[in-house]
Amino acid sequence: MLNSVCGKSMPIMKPNKYILFLTILANVLMFSAANAQTDSAIGEISGKVLDEQQNAFPYATVSLLNAKDSTTVKGTLTADNGTYQLKEIKQGNYLIAIYVVGYKKVFKGPYSISADKKSHNLGNVQLATDAKELKGVEIVKQKPLIERQIDKTVINVENSALAAGNTALDILQKSPGVTVDKDGKISLKGKQGVTIMLDGKPTYLSAEQLANLLRSTEGNAIQSIELITNPSAKYDAAGNSGIINIKLKKNRNYGTNGSVLGGVGYGRYYKANGGLNLNHREKKINIFGNYDYGRNKGFGSTDIRRVNNTATDQTYFDQTNGNIRRRNNSNYKGGIDYFINDKNTIGFAFNGYNANGKNASDVLTLIGDQPFKTDSSVVAQNPNKYKYTGMSYNLNYKGTIDSLGQEITIDADYSEHIGRQDNNFNNKYLNNLGQPAKPDYIFRNATPSTTKIWAGKTDYTYPINKEMKLEVGLKSSFVETDNNFIFENYENNQWQNDVKRSNQFLYDENINAAYANLNKKFKTTSVQLGLRAEQTNSKGNSVTESKIVNRHYLNLFPSVFINQELSKDHEMGLSYSRRIDRPDYGSLNPFIYYLDLYSYRFGNPFLKPQYTNAFELSYSYKKTLNVTFGYSHTTDVMSDVLLTDTAKKTIFISNQNLATQDAYNLNVSYPIQITKWWSSNNNFTGFYNDFKTPDLLGKPFQSGRLAFNFNTTQTITVNPTFNIEWSGFYQSKQVYGTILIDPQYGIDLGINKSFLDKKVNIKLAANDLFKMQKSVITSALSSQNYVVNERWESQVFRLTCTYRFGSNDIKAARQRSGSSESEGRRVKSGK
Repeated sequence: MLNSVCGKSMPIMKPNKYILFLTILANVLMFSAANAQTDSAIGEISGKVLDEQQNAFPYATVSLLNAKDSTTVKGTLTADNGTYQLKEIKQGNYLIAIYVVGYKKVFKGPYSISADKKSHNLGNVQLATDAKELKGVEIVKQKPLIERQIDKTVINVENSALAAGNTALDILQKSPGVTVDKDGKISLKGKQGVTIMLDGKPTYLSAEQLANLLRSTEGNAIQSIELITNPSAKYDAAGNSGIINIKLKKNRNYGTNGSVLGGVGYGRYYKANGGLNLNHREKKINIFGNYDYGRNKGFGSTDIRRVNNTATDQTYFDQTNGNIRRRNNSNYKGGIDYFINDKNTIGFAFNGYNANGKNASDVLTLIGDQPFKTDSSVVAQNPNKYKYTGMSYNLNYKGTIDSLGQEITIDADYSEHIGRQDNNFNNKYLNNLGQPAKPDYIFRNATPSTTKIWAGKTDYTYPINKEMKLEVGLKSSFVETDNNFIFENYENNQWQNDVKRSNQFLYDENINAAYANLNKKFKTTSVQLGLRAEQTNSKGNSVTESKIVNRHYLNLFPSVFINQELSKDHEMGLSYSRRIDRPDYGSLNPFIYYLDLYSYRFGNPFLKPQYTNAFELSYSYKKTLNVTFGYSHTTDVMSDVLLTDTAKKTIFISNQNLATQDAYNLNVSYPIQITKWWSSNNNFTGFYNDFKTPDLLGKPFQSGRLAFNFNTTQTITVNPTFNIEWSGFYQSKQVYGTILIDPQYGIDLGINKSFLDKKVNIKLAANDLFKMQKSVITSALSSQNYVVNERWESQVFRLTCTYRFGSNDIKAARQRSGSSESEGRRVKSGK
């Protein structure tokens, strides 16, 4: 586009996003510096904690107390080298309390913070073991902050000074083995895709929405955080991802709190998002709700170069696809809890989402019988639009039978997901001179779908004695899906249905499950034995093709966990579990879904579930250095197989079962406090995946490759309300099924600044700062000759502001572990 300036045509210049980012960064830095100058009355207290042998004592609890009434002002934990630092202390007189379970509590002070004396260094403080015994009195020990249980690691936040002044996200960042990047994306022992649960219920939020939720959850509303790398029989047998469960404590404070968020971003196009979260608590009732909205315009490109080999000739394809995507999405949730009395609570909750968008895809395919020679070409414009909605309802009850821990919970769930995608394909055939070679080929398809899920479950906990506990439960779920595929050709100036390519697919599934967990604690050893039984009934009906697949099977899923305390600083654990992954409902649908004229994918109604036997050996040193070695063997591995059809000269993706996968992995996680102001969190995972199947394209197939992932996060703390963070990752070349994925890497940068006692937070972030992220895929099969290059709008600059208001003490909404969790995860929604 041109403008007329002084009689001359001048191009309109786009704003340089690097300059925009640096300008905003400079303003935030100047504002921070100006703000720091006004805090003349803010001081700090620091020191170092030693054990009885004068060694550094990590993770000791250090509390800042008001000298007048001994109330807790704030708290922290000592670093790996035993040091601590309490910053941003207002004028006044204070005490320092240092406490570790099994050691005598130490009090220091009082210390005065004033304009004349802003800092105090207490030097070394040595702890002494508490050998005091009281006759005839049973001493109940306070739980340690970090507790490694038989099947999980627990961070006991309740009654800890760590909860004062921190959010849930802040506490997660201090948890062993947990990595939180600048965008709030969470990894557990180096593994992405962790399931985050609140009181046992998945959040179903994006990484960004989840980070906003955790930032608005106060630390003093949390009872504990559970890190579960190998889920027990209590959880659904589906899925192999780790779980982080945030358990909220019951709060008796009343009032209203909430948060509001707004953000903008710019990559190749602008983006925006916003959200509102509210919670109100009275004596008998708790009401909660939230709404989030996002608007995104992005760009992606896919280039495919391939050779179609037959016995008589070769055909070369060079395909370029540029795609502009527009998406609007909203999520909302609400509910009410009614506290009948101290032992019985009933609740109702609902959540839903709406996603709609449209894509403009331009495809150019060059075809020739020699490399870089064009005999003909196809120019295509393939726009599409989609809309997905979903609604879930949960009715729940929790009853505490006695004070010993005997309780029962009941959940009933219903959810419905409705979607539709409309795709248009306009193909023009050109000869080597760029002139029309034959009539245009125009077709379209529509894919309406409906999924309904009913589920119910009950869990019962019975403490046999102080050292032994039994957990049992039942669950039943019913799923109905209806998928249509309508294919139409544009002929004689009208749309005509192609009955040979149209199809309807119906799928019904019923899963009935029961489980039992037995926990036993010895002096230094803990053992948990679990067994889950799941009976599955399914029916897949391809109506048009008259194909019906009935399946009825019963599976047992045992689990064993053993934890051994070797000494004060050393622990080892051994675990085993059997898991299942069932196909998502769309993967079972056999209809052909076209990406363009020469690329498509289709489902497989005969796709079988995969089974995994997983073993894990872990070692922990001083709760900081964590080393894990894992091995798993998976049968009937569900895999996307990318192949070429030499007869049709096309490339396609299908869902198939490979025979086996043997996976070995070694994970090392080690957070380092380099200086008082510089912390480093590092994760390394080395792994070897070996895929085998006896028959693929008429030949035995095997692919295996040694690979590794490394990610690091460096945090520079300028002051308690301002930090700078950069993170980087490197993923080596690896194999998955029949495809090889080239190395991937990237660097992110971000800054955070809080104001008004951390009620306001401003975050400026740059994703993929140097625009290095891309994906290059080739085939692990020697007979397949293709290279797929994908790029997406990975470099995005974002500015986000969050404001939290109301009472900071109020408990967040009581969350429930709904009974349709694993079923809901198998519904694909949105593009």
